[in-house]
Amino acid sequence: MGDAEIPAYSIEEQLRGLIEQLSAYIETYHGGEVEYIGFDGRVVKVRLGGACLGCPLSPVTLKGWVEGTIKQFFPEVHVEEETAS
Repeated sequence: MGDAEIPAYSIEEQLRGLIEQLSAYIETYHGGEVEYIGFDGRVVKVRLGGACLGCPLSPVTLKGWVEGTIKQFFPEVHVEEETAS
């Protein structure tokens, strides 16, 4: 142990990792996915996919799981869904 240096990750890198973990859970247990699109310093953009497309509970997934989890760690960050064009 001792003086081992802990790597510093940017907020964007931390958000990307958190969203990847959320997506893995959602994919494993619900067949959906959450894709990280980008972060402008205030708003993180994500896209729902897989079984989330067309699912009537996708707003709950976005607000409850994705935004709720992100806000636990980054209360200043807002979440927006980007829809596929």
